[in-house]
Amino acid sequence: MTTSLLLIVQIVLVIMIVIAVLLQKSSSIGLGAYSGSNDSVFGAKGPSSFLAKATFTIGFLFLVNTITLGYMYSQAAQASVVDEIIENKNVVSPLAPAASPTKATETNNTK
Repeated sequence: MTTSLLLIVQIVLVIMIVIAVLLQKSSSIGLGAYSGSNDSVFGAKGPSSFLAKATFTIGFLFLVNTITLGYMYSQAAQASVVDEIIENKNVVSPLAPAASPTKATETNNTK
């Protein structure tokens, strides 16, 4: 369950980092041109400072989540089904078969 939750967080982080990178100003302005007047929303400095910090933070969270998922999956790969088998320690050994009389003892008993 924990790995499923972290995997969902990983997908959300990927979507957020893609959006943060695409909103940043570049030489061709990128998708930031479609978001309206970013200068008034983010303050006098514009979105460059805010988006740079947001991208760094999301990237750091993505890296930590990736390392955590890798560690959890490697621990799960080391586990084996054989480790979970319960051994029955009260095993009763079978009885030895009864000794059948040999022909020599049969002949001695019949005399």
